[in-house]
Amino acid sequence: MLLFTPGPTPVPQNVRNAMSDETMHHRTPEFEAIFEKTRKYLFNLFGSDEVVMLASSGTGAMEAAIINLCRNTLLNVNSGKFGERFGKIAVAHGLGSVEIKNEWDTPVSVEAVVEAVKANSDIDAIAVQISESAGGLRHPVESIAKAVKEINPNIMIIADGITAVGVEAIDVTNIDSLIAGSQKALMLPPGLAILGLSNAAIEKIGTGKGYYFNLATEIKSQRKNTTAWTAATTLTIGLLEILETIEKRGGLEKLYEETERRADAVKSALEVLGLHIYPKTPALSMTTIDDEEASQIRKILKTDFDVNVAGGQDHLNGKIFRINQMGLIAPYEMAWVVNSVELALAKLGRRAYDGAANRVFNEKYFKVGM
Repeated sequence: MLLFTPGPTPVPQNVRNAMSDETMHHRTPEFEAIFEKTRKYLFNLFGSDEVVMLASSGTGAMEAAIINLCRNTLLNVNSGKFGERFGKIAVAHGLGSVEIKNEWDTPVSVEAVVEAVKANSDIDAIAVQISESAGGLRHPVESIAKAVKEINPNIMIIADGITAVGVEAIDVTNIDSLIAGSQKALMLPPGLAILGLSNAAIEKIGTGKGYYFNLATEIKSQRKNTTAWTAATTLTIGLLEILETIEKRGGLEKLYEETERRADAVKSALEVLGLHIYPKTPALSMTTIDDEEASQIRKILKTDFDVNVAGGQDHLNGKIFRINQMGLIAPYEMAWVVNSVELALAKLGRRAYDGAANRVFNEKYFKVGM
């Protein structure tokens, strides 16, 4: 079965091999050396002043960022389940909450955020997804961050990059916290979250908030190449392996170029079949199709062609399907996915199979790369 959901993504064989070795104790020089190497790669990946690894899902990192960087009122952008989650975290911790809500196919505008900030001086942190995976949407986070910092440089910008880090180059000039999760473009099992932090964020954190998610405590420990609490040793070993693999395969620049080329090829291949791209500004991490027969297409892909893609949640349940484009994906696997979609449409009587999806995918992906 080909796993093409936008998280969890497939774990490469060499990474599984690295994680299958004997269990390592986290308070040893051997693990500290692995931790130190991993941190060096993460600084390059995030481009931030500090990086922190947490043994949690991405939601844990979202909560850590909110409780440590927001003291008064959080402005969150809700264009999907994960943007909504930021607001729920703020309310759960007794913080003020202001929300900009859009349909899941609609990115937030810079003007809407600026207007909200100017209307409420209590806002001291903004949380927004770079890639909102509920609908495969890309928000203009860098432009938002720049505009907000020009109004008030003390407002903390929290960017959920869980389906963006490792997908594309992100300008962190005005971002204070960039969040990633292990099970997306980093091609690991779930359970490890990472935050990139600015110096301004570190200053705002001070002595930190909370206990397990106290970022001040973790920063102090991780600068010594250890963790405050039990480290996710196996996942950290796997993370080092995947980061070294990316480096051996040409580095981040090549990874980003391949991902962008893949995204364009998939989008073009599905559009030639008459399918409609759901978000107004698609993220590179996935292609999302809105279709009345989305559930039937997903079922045929899985049962007939061994391709597992994701559906939608809430009001989009049964109305969309989402195809992953993150990570080190072999072109022949991606070509099989778009070919399978075309075959599924033929089975549904939508169009006669003529190999158009494969042809367009190959023309787009390989011609550009030649």
